[in-house]
Amino acid sequence: MTQSPAVRASGRSGPARLGERAARTLVAELARINVPKAALLVGVTPESAVLAAAVEALLPGDTLTVVPAERVSAAALREHVTAQGRWVADRVRVVDSLAEAEPAAVVVAGEAFLGTAEETRGAIETLTKYLADGAVLSVATAVGRTAGAAAELDRQGALHGVGTDLVLRNSPPVRVYRLRFTPTQAAAAEHLTPAYRPSSVPVTRGMHIDSNGVAAAGIALGLAALTRLARPKSKLWLLPALAAAPVAAFFRDPERDVPEDPSAVVAAADGQVLSVQRLHDERFGDGEFLRIAVFLSVLDVHVNRAPVAGKVVDYFVADGGFVNAMKPDAEHNVAAYTVLDTTHGTVVVAQRTGLIARRIVQRAPVGALLARGERFGLIRFGSRTDVYLPAEAAEPLVGPGDKVVGGASVIARWR
Repeated sequence: MTQSPAVRASGRSGPARLGERAARTLVAELARINVPKAALLVGVTPESAVLAAAVEALLPGDTLTVVPAERVSAAALREHVTAQGRWVADRVRVVDSLAEAEPAAVVVAGEAFLGTAEETRGAIETLTKYLADGAVLSVATAVGRTAGAAAELDRQGALHGVGTDLVLRNSPPVRVYRLRFTPTQAAAAEHLTPAYRPSSVPVTRGMHIDSNGVAAAGIALGLAALTRLARPKSKLWLLPALAAAPVAAFFRDPERDVPEDPSAVVAAADGQVLSVQRLHDERFGDGEFLRIAVFLSVLDVHVNRAPVAGKVVDYFVADGGFVNAMKPDAEHNVAAYTVLDTTHGTVVVAQRTGLIARRIVQRAPVGALLARGERFGLIRFGSRTDVYLPAEAAEPLVGPGDKVVGGASVIARWR
């Protein structure tokens, strides 16, 4: 039996455990594609959480080819798959070696890479031979367990990355990389659902706290503890302690029902519509754009979402000031521009800072595909988010003063 690249890159330290949360992150690309597809999973055992997550992600019409880990026989893995029932057995094929596999739309390495940079590079080169055009390779490495594999995956991510996630709730923590080595069309984004994000912490079934909020609350609680130690007789520690909850609440990340209407353009953020106007902006092309500006108060959800399905083709930050985001002069504030190529033309989302907001987070690298309503970043504290649409292709459905909900409210419709 041919040794799997995932195992070969593991080195002498042995495989790192991938739990349910890490497994869901590894197969996220498989789970979000809503058209029939072929997937390839390399290096798993019958007990693997990655195998279970991949099977759970399958849709009618999907096929999954599985290559067993070196220490497991293909017969044992086939027996496990058969025991899952006919629906699974009809869609999952276990092969003896990677050489028997066919190119797939998604390729997943079922074990974390722990070896040297050279071993990791060789494993990736082997796996890329089984990627169809525009396909994604999903791999992981254990944080702090190896410098070689992590450095090589960072390099590969800089060249070919379309997304990365840090999964802290795994033992050991792992970082998942999604790599695409050949171009894909913007139209492919229209067949995607919003990606699963492991960085937010669930509070209830419909509410999460973004990782930025967890970190901010942790800092507040740490400051409270230090203050209590430094001045045990003082009540000053209560100030940062009581601030932890509202700080975390600011970074709340609720689940949203994204409209299924393909002609709908959804709000990129929660807030109040400031303006709807037609304008030219030579940075995005010669045509006229319809710009819908939304102000986010400190009480609004500050997670930003893609208004339409598309491919990220550019991202840049423009310098400026920090004027109150509700004022006209906020036009010249510091802003981050995410440019999307879509089937209807160029669409741009501008994340603008405000009087208090000084920190913009953008998590969608150039080359990434975003589904309509998918989270791609956030702005800390009061701010403004603008959506630029091709003016001749879109009809606005909101006006100044309207309240909108990110990912759910329809702000415009394609003509």
